[in-house]
This record gives sequence, structure tokens and C-alpha cells, in this order.
Amino acid sequence: MQNPIIAALDLPTAEQALKLAQELAPAVGAFKIGKELFTSAGPDIVKRVRDTGASVFLDLKFHDIPNTVAKAIASAVRLDVQMVTIHTSGGSKMMRDAEQSAQQTASQSGRNAPLVLGVTVLTSHDANTLAEIGCEPNVGKQVERLAQLAVNSGLRGLVCSPLEITALRQILPATMQLVTPGIRTGAEKADDQKRTLTPREAMQAGANWLVIGRPIYAAPNPRAAAEGILASLR
Repeated sequence: MQNPIIAALDLPTAEQALKLAQELAPAVGAFKIGKELFTSAGPDIVKRVRDTGASVFLDLKFHDIPNTVAKAIASAVRLDVQMVTIHTSGGSKMMRDAEQSAQQTASQSGRNAPLVLGVTVLTSHDANTLAEIGCEPNVGKQVERLAQLAVNSGLRGLVCSPLEITALRQILPATMQLVTPGIRTGAEKADDQKRTLTPREAMQAGANWLVIGRPIYAAPNPRAAAEGILASLR
């Protein structure tokens, strides 16, 4: 079985992140580098994690005018990342240009194109949050609308809450890769994630990849926690 666990390196320094990455590498499928670590450590952290042989999911959620996002994606490809995120709410042209940039830059660099993942609705959002920012206060409908827009724009993957996976699998092409944050084992304290499932539940619903942060990095033994989660999926 392909290891579907993407361990989030949600740590403030490169030294802490690399120590965790070295500990977890045999037990996970990839590492997520997000805004906190990337802002602290810079692009070099991607190279240092890649040097361990691990795949990298660069989760910066680009959202800007199409040309700016396309250039950011090109830079990400040259960093040799395997996944990168953009916001689907940036619109169809932004998404098309991002995917085209990934393909063209990868071809020029002699690399495989990373999976450009469209973020639908953040897992910290609920109906109240959507209403507050002027969207239809129905999370499921908003997710499906943005997911369809992503498909029509040529994206090959999405980031979505585990609670929307089943509905999305009914309307999306079977080849669409679904990357799912909001994974909790049930042993953690309540936090800002409002729409969650366990790892096994998410995979059974149709997820391809699980982004797991606090249940691993905040555990007393992160390696044992990752191995326990992987074992629960078999």
C-alpha cells in the first residue's frame, strides 16, 4: 500500500522540522511545509527536506492574479516539490494558468509536474464563517461548486475536508486526487478544526492522502504515533 500520510512540519524553525523529518521519514509518505516554517526558514527548507529523500507538499495556498500565481508555481516546481496548493476561489483563469505553469516548467526542468491542488473551503470554516464573508452559508454546496470549477479548469487534485469526500467522489472524475486535512484520531484536545474524521474513516470515504499535523508532531512519540496511524489503515 502506498503510504498516504503527509506529516505536517508545523514547527517554527528549520532545526526542529528537520529533526522531526528525520525521525518520521520511514513512517510517512511525504512532508507538508506550510506558511509558518516556510516564512521562518525560507525556500532552503524545501531543499533540505528533499535531500532526505522525502517528498514535499508545499502548502502556501497561492491566491493572487493569474500571472503572479503562475510565476509562484514555476518557482515551486524549480524547488522540486511534489504537491503545491492554490485557492480555487482565485477563479478559473488563475487555476488554468497555475496548472499550465506547473506542466511547462516541469518539462523545461526535466522533472515530473507537481500535483497542483485546489483548496476549496478551509477546514476551520463552517456555515457561519461563509455567511460572514458573503458566501452561501452551505459548506457542502460551496465545496462542490469550487470543486467543479477546479475540474473544469484542469486541476488534477483538491484539498477538502474529510466530511465532503463522499459527496465529491460522486461528482468528480475518478482520477481526481483528494488530499484531506482535518484528520484527528479522537485523542486530541478540541482545536480550530471543525470538520474532521479519523484517518481510517477518511480513507474509506475516498481520500488519497491524509495531512496529519498535531496527532503526530504533538504526540509524546511522533514516530510511534505515525506508525500507529499507518497500521490502523491496513
